[in-house]
Amino acid sequence: MSLFEKFKIGLNKSSQNLTKGLDDLIFKKKIDENDLQNFEDFLIESDVGVEATKEIKDKISEEKINPNSDQLNQVKEIFSKYAYNLLKPLEKKIKDDEEKELKVIVVAGVNGVGKTTTIGKLGKILSENNTKIVFAAADTFRAAAISQLEKWSEKVNAKLIKSDHGSDPASVAFKAAEYSIKNGSKYLIIDTAGRLQNKKNLMDEFKKIINVLKKQNQSFPHETILVLDATSGQNIINQVQEFIKLTKITGLIMTKLDGTAKGGILIALAKKFQIPIIAVGVGEKEDDLLFFDAKTFVDALLSH
Repeated sequence: MSLFEKFKIGLNKSSQNLTKGLDDLIFKKKIDENDLQNFEDFLIESDVGVEATKEIKDKISEEKINPNSDQLNQVKEIFSKYAYNLLKPLEKKIKDDEEKELKVIVVAGVNGVGKTTTIGKLGKILSENNTKIVFAAADTFRAAAISQLEKWSEKVNAKLIKSDHGSDPASVAFKAAEYSIKNGSKYLIIDTAGRLQNKKNLMDEFKKIINVLKKQNQSFPHETILVLDATSGQNIINQVQEFIKLTKITGLIMTKLDGTAKGGILIALAKKFQIPIIAVGVGEKEDDLLFFDAKTFVDALLSH
C-alpha cells in the first residue's frame, strides 16, 4: 500500500467531513459574503483554528473564483495551497541512516494519548536494518507503562532499561544513556510521565531528566517529542501550551487521526506554534505510524 493510500484511509473521516462541508456551502452561484461567513464558521468548527481560517477566507476573497467553473475545486485548490505552504516547512525527519552517533529522544504527553504505544511503533521504524535501539521506562508512576514498554521492546528487539514502580525517573534516564553510549546504540527513546494535574512535580521531573542527560553529553536530548491525541479537539492547544512551559518541544506526533473527523487540528497547531511535525498515527496496527509528509497529508485530507 502506498503512503498516500495509508494517509487517505487514516484521514477518511476528516476528508469526508471537510469535502461534504465545503460542498454543502458552495452552490452554483457567485460566492458572496454570507457564503464566506458560513465557510469561516465551518472551518473553525472543523478545528482548523481561528487564525488559519481567517487567512484561508481572505485568500478566497482575494482570488477571482469563477462562478461558471467548478467552485468547489477552486476553493479546495486555495485551501490545499495554503495548508501545504504552512505545513511543508514543518516536516521533520528523525531517522538518519547515515548518522553514526547516538540520538537521544525524550517523549512527552498526557496519559491516554497513546504515548507508550507510539514509542513502540517509532522504535519499530527506527530498528529496521538491525539498528540498535534502547527504550527507557522513565514513566515510573504507571506500572502499566513499564510492562507495556517491555512488550514493545521484545517485539522490536530493543533493550529496555527500567526500574521499580515509583522509582526516580531521572535515574532510569541516566542508566539508559550510560548503557546506550557504552553499547554503541543508535537511538535511545525515553518514556516520561504525563501527569499534568500536578504540574510542579512534572516540571521538576522533566528538568531532572534533562539535567542528568546533559551530564552525559551536553547535546542530549536531541529531540523532545510531544505526543497528542487528535480526538481531543481544541484541548490539544492547551496541552501544547502547558508542555512548552515545561520544556522546549522539538517535534509533534499526532495519534488517532483515524478516529476523528477533525484532522484540520494539525493546521491550527502549525499556525499557532510552528512546531515541526514528525509523524502521525492513522490506525492501531504496528505499521500505522507514518512519518509526516505535508503534500500527502493535504492531498489525503481533500481526497473525497
